Amino acid sequence: MWSRVVLLVVVSVVAFTSCKTKRKVTMPTHDTPAETGNALATNIKTFEMSNLDFYTFSGRAKTKIEMGKNIQDVTLNVRIERDKAIWLSVTAILGVEVARILITPDSVKILNKLQGEYIAKPFHYIYNYTNRGVTFAILQDLLMANVSSNLLRTNDVQVASATDEFIVVGIKEELSYQYRINKENRPFNFVLQEVGGGHNLEAFYGDYVKTNGYNFPEDMALNIVGEEVSLKARLGYNRVSFNEHIEMPFSVPSRYKVIN
Repeated sequence: MWSRVVLLVVVSVVAFTSCKTKRKVTMPTHDTPAETGNALATNIKTFEMSNLDFYTFSGRAKTKIEMGKNIQDVTLNVRIERDKAIWLSVTAILGVEVARILITPDSVKILNKLQGEYIAKPFHYIYNYTNRGVTFAILQDLLMANVSSNLLRTNDVQVASATDEFIVVGIKEELSYQYRINKENRPFNFVLQEVGGGHNLEAFYGDYVKTNGYNFPEDMALNIVGEEVSLKARLGYNRVSFNEHIEMPFSVPSRYKVIN
């Protein structure tokens, strides 16, 4: 159970909603006219330049996980070496570490410490729980509240501006997406869907705080709804740091059972 929960938290992240229904990605209306040409290109560039440009990230978050009727309160430690690896450790009651996970662009490794089990899979293993178009870069952007340059690189993208936000919608590689971005050019809502598919991922970002010049949301929540899974996770960060030396310990004891 913990192996599944940890992976879902990774693919998730970010302020609770109770709705389980899919939110449809909608194109800008006449009330929020879409920008074109130079204005479109300029805004997309601005959003990208407002992304967090980091080498390493380390954070600790009190996390509530709801999967069906099962609700767990845990501590989640997150470490990221940009474009190389994402490391997570889940600690439950009394400070007992129950699971550890290491994700690279081509692999997923999970230690289930409660059951003494080890799983090693190619990266596409996460597609059992999320959209097939999700790459390591998109997952990294999701965790860092960055607007994905990978998704923005498409001809099917529109940007509309309202009084206090920008709305970005687009389609790429059978994925439809929507960002709602505040006036500081940081996202507060992200929706990702399979075109014609059953998976839906929605993230929320709040309580932005500047730490060493990095504008990072201390409150995150994410909803994942699929054909066989429904998960909600809320993270409240109480410690974050950037560009410090980090370690990602991940050794497999010989007594652990390898799960295929």
